[in-house]
Amino acid sequence: MAIAKAERLMNLALCLLGTRRPLSKRELRGSIEAYLEAGTDDSFNRMFERDKDDLRELGLVIETVENLDGDTGYLARRDSNRLPAITLDAEEAAALGLAAKVWQQARLAGAASGALQKLRAAGMPEAEDTYEAHHGALEPRIPVHEAAFEPLMLACRDRRPVAFDYRKANAARPEQRQVEPWTLECWRGHWYLAGWDRDRGAERVFRLSRITGRVRSRAGVFSAPVPDVVTVRETVESWAGETATRSALIKLRSGCGYPLRAKALSSRELGDGWDELEVPYGHGLDAWLVEFGPDAVVLKPADLRADVLDRLRAVAKG
Repeated sequence: MAIAKAERLMNLALCLLGTRRPLSKRELRGSIEAYLEAGTDDSFNRMFERDKDDLRELGLVIETVENLDGDTGYLARRDSNRLPAITLDAEEAAALGLAAKVWQQARLAGAASGALQKLRAAGMPEAEDTYEAHHGALEPRIPVHEAAFEPLMLACRDRRPVAFDYRKANAARPEQRQVEPWTLECWRGHWYLAGWDRDRGAERVFRLSRITGRVRSRAGVFSAPVPDVVTVRETVESWAGETATRSALIKLRSGCGYPLRAKALSSRELGDGWDELEVPYGHGLDAWLVEFGPDAVVLKPADLRADVLDRLRAVAKG
């Protein structure tokens, strides 16, 4: 029966780590049972080279040494493959444990758990007691319901351009966007992508729940530099009017627009079934006001009133 590749790699790694002198291919072939199954020298050589490359990709430092007899030998010195001392205290260990638990519902669950096990094997203190003491029964989770999250996460990691169909608020149809993705961030239960919009030549933030269809990879490299700091949350807050430095005066029909009333800085009755509200004026307020239709009228500033009227006319034509 064929021996599993994982077992073969483990046996090769143990041989290379356990030897005090370089071992030749011939010696390794005779020491590892899986290599005895190779029917020919060519098949063994191909298998060994693949295994050696796989171990190096996993992080094992394998040295190649020319022996006196002219053969090539291989070994993995322990001092070259030893982690430095882990100096995490109990609170730092608890923080890492908390971070690992966060990703249990996402693709990173295996990687996070594996990294935690390696750190514990290297001497990181057990953090369960400290974790419980600091966080009680808290069981953190990152909700990831959007299908676009995983391909965008990988694209951000690999610095790979993508394309997707995006439906803006109050838009009848989605439109294709060509984006160089920078980072993902969760804000108030929603995931957002920050990146460079190639078609518009500017930084943009996209809400993942508005991405329709499949995220498609694009060949090539980024055309715009990635900022050292990408402030996704601050941008979204600004668009939502959370950090706005200006205010707008809105006339709102009585008994309507309660989400808008909740943001009001002040309000007063105008009579005849209308109220006047002062609300924070940030990016995206025009799109939000359109949702209230004839129940909301912008009094000032003039630029906001013009933007809302333009959007209403576009909706009417559609």
